[in-house]
Amino acid sequence: MPRIDADLKLDFKDVLLRPKRSSLKSRSEVDLERTFTFRNSKQTYKGIPIIVANMDTVGTFEMAVVMSQHSMFTAVHKHYTLEEWKVFASKHPECLQHMAVSSGSGQNDLEKMSSILEAVPQVKFICLDVANGYSEHFVEFVKLVRARFPEHTIMAGNVVTGEMVEELILSGADIIKVGVGPGSVCTTRTKTGVGYPQLSAVIECADSAHGLKGHIISDGGCTCPGDVAKAFGAGADFVMLGGMFSGHTECAGEVIERNGQKLKLFYGMSSETAMKKHAGGVAEYSL
Repeated sequence: MPRIDADLKLDFKDVLLRPKRSSLKSRSEVDLERTFTFRNSKQTYKGIPIIVANMDTVGTFEMAVVMSQHSMFTAVHKHYTLEEWKVFASKHPECLQHMAVSSGSGQNDLEKMSSILEAVPQVKFICLDVANGYSEHFVEFVKLVRARFPEHTIMAGNVVTGEMVEELILSGADIIKVGVGPGSVCTTRTKTGVGYPQLSAVIECADSAHGLKGHIISDGGCTCPGDVAKAFGAGADFVMLGGMFSGHTECAGEVIERNGQKLKLFYGMSSETAMKKHAGGVAEYSL
């Protein structure tokens, strides 16, 4: 039976952080690094909890080199080949602790990810990324990956509600990606009508995850540094950014020129552009 959820739900733009007293003399005194020990992998990680999104225009090897110099993390997009991973790992072993191998939930995805992790054992993070984190198939896939890689830290998503956060953590994930549709180039909300205001999603999902000693990533919806601060204030352990990193030298986007200004192409990973590039075209669906 359909019903309307009348509870107030908020996005980043709807709130501000109220100032409070502090013993700090300057913002420069703030230590941005955090140390985490993850529930299922038992792995400990120390770094600044900002993650470059696993999109092919921003989650690049070039970006990982720069980010790792600042103890920040890159979820590398899934379209690099095994050979490209091997070459990168041999040239930049110091970066690997701040990187994740990304994968979809298909059999080919699993085999490719497994071959990369076997060839580059220094990488200890896996990012399982699908459009619908609520599918039974995805839950079973998380269990399969956990069984195959018991000591790797698994990020999984995306979801926006507490019950799925709990299910994915209990299925073997360590860090849950929270966010459906808030990204600057995401069309999920307009195409499907599905989504959840990001600030409320983070607050609710953080509560569910932390009760199980799990962690969450606020993924999407940040348009400025203030939004990142709000995500952390809402309980996010990590914040994943795509649009805020787009357009930089380290991005892989095609350079285009408009009105005399050079720009880099940036698009969502389920967009027509991405599907034509990586899947040979937009998939046809039968009713």
